[in-house]
Amino acid sequence: MGTVSGEFVTGTLSKRAKVRTDSLVIHCLVQVGPPIQPSTAKSAQARGRRLPDAIAIALWIVVFALALVAIMRLVAWDDFEPFAILNCLTAFVYLPAWIVVVVAGLGRKLLLAGAALVVVAAQLVFLAPELSAARPAPSWAAHAPTLRLVDANVYNENPSMAGYAREISTIGPELLTMEEANPNDVAQLISSGALAGLPYRFEVGRWDPFAFFVASRYPLSGTRVVSLYRRPLIVQTTVELPFGPQPVWILHTIAPLSSSFVQWKGQLALIGRLLRARGPKGLLVVGDFNATWGSRGFRALLDAGLTDAAAVRGQAFEMTWSQDMWILPPLVRIDHVLTGPGLAVTRIASDSGPGSDHRDLIATVAFDRSAAKGASS
Repeated sequence: MGTVSGEFVTGTLSKRAKVRTDSLVIHCLVQVGPPIQPSTAKSAQARGRRLPDAIAIALWIVVFALALVAIMRLVAWDDFEPFAILNCLTAFVYLPAWIVVVVAGLGRKLLLAGAALVVVAAQLVFLAPELSAARPAPSWAAHAPTLRLVDANVYNENPSMAGYAREISTIGPELLTMEEANPNDVAQLISSGALAGLPYRFEVGRWDPFAFFVASRYPLSGTRVVSLYRRPLIVQTTVELPFGPQPVWILHTIAPLSSSFVQWKGQLALIGRLLRARGPKGLLVVGDFNATWGSRGFRALLDAGLTDAAAVRGQAFEMTWSQDMWILPPLVRIDHVLTGPGLAVTRIASDSGPGSDHRDLIATVAFDRSAAKGASS
């Protein structure tokens, strides 16, 4: 028999035993004390993944704030200026709630994730009418007469119209409508030769943001200006197209800031009253509305029978303002082409407004003359 020697090392959790024979050394690890249960290990790991309370509190604050915006949209739509501005940003203002859903879900804060999910659902409900408005152009538009239109808010402090002159020469619009085009802007466009093909013109010559300029290949008739709060609001005119007269409204509302919020609501309300009194049939409305589908006054115009060209052509996210923000792209679509029954925009796009904070709109409008007969401005 060989010799056997033993050595024991005692520790907190285990004893080491070494047993030697002539040809074999055996190492043994013997556990001492209660074993670690698998469930206990899993619980410790789960606690490590749980979202820290400080972060959870911050996310709750975000969710409560966004929930308040949604609630105010439901119970006091555009009654207060800060919420009216946020309503204009419906497409983006609720995006933090989407992040909270993911972070809270991964962090096992299910109640927080559920609350954020409710806010996300509210945003989807608010956006649904605009996003679901897309549909093909009507069949009659394929063979209907058309008008090529450019609408631009050129920014009243824009020092040069050279970019717009090149754009007009390239596009060749048959109807050009401009907001904030002051007399110096108009003089630059005329001297550039860009308006040579647009001999019929109307100007509201001002040096503030409420100037207007209209230039057309075809004669303009019955032109008048509707003002409110001692500012021009709408230029109403009729374009004498070869296939018949076409009423057009060009408008520019004031921005919904704290100093002008009541006037902004009043202007949209007046546009709505005039529209309902006239009826939307055969009417073309363009301009800077300073409002989106999230604005109650703008939605009232759509409810009165006008169609938003960008939304119906599937371009609801073709944002127009502001294009001069550093890094960020335009976040709201406040410039619009709206059509009444008997008209349809077959193509619409935005383009860089040279020197302006607005992108301009380029649209092709088709006219169903059988449906438009009898329409007047």
